[in-house]
Amino acid sequence: MFSRFRAAALLFLGALPAIASAQSSDGRLERGEAVVRSLNNGEPQPVLERMRQEFPFLAEATQGYALGEVWSRPELDSRTRQLAAVAAFAAMGEPAFLKTHAGYALNLGVSEEELKEIVYLTTVTAGFPRAIAASQALSELFAERRAAPSDGRKPAP
Repeated sequence: MFSRFRAAALLFLGALPAIASAQSSDGRLERGEAVVRSLNNGEPQPVLERMRQEFPFLAEATQGYALGEVWSRPELDSRTRQLAAVAAFAAMGEPAFLKTHAGYALNLGVSEEELKEIVYLTTVTAGFPRAIAASQALSELFAERRAAPSDGRKPAP
């Protein structure tokens, strides 16, 4: 009798890490989804949705870890986090990511002028070529938003 109980208890205890991992993974994915929708005017993120089709592991890792674990941390507000992301992507020379996060920043109330200041700062931190690439990405984004119907909902690219 005792050995059956002990075996069942060991089996249950051995399964706990897997159960906890599944629950924490689900929670991270839910937090990641909430982050996307909060940044993108309640809409899914198109790049993430396309990635989900051909690279499901990468999409899940992005949503679960990058968004659900890191992006959802409470120490920075969303506006500050987006400004930091725009600056980082400008300095890295990643105009596509910069454009997406600049769109989120605009959705959160950051002004075009504030985003332009990040480009100017980039000349000092990363050089003129990267600042110019960032300015081109922002110019495209600004033009797209101005041309979009003004229904108040402008999801990021």
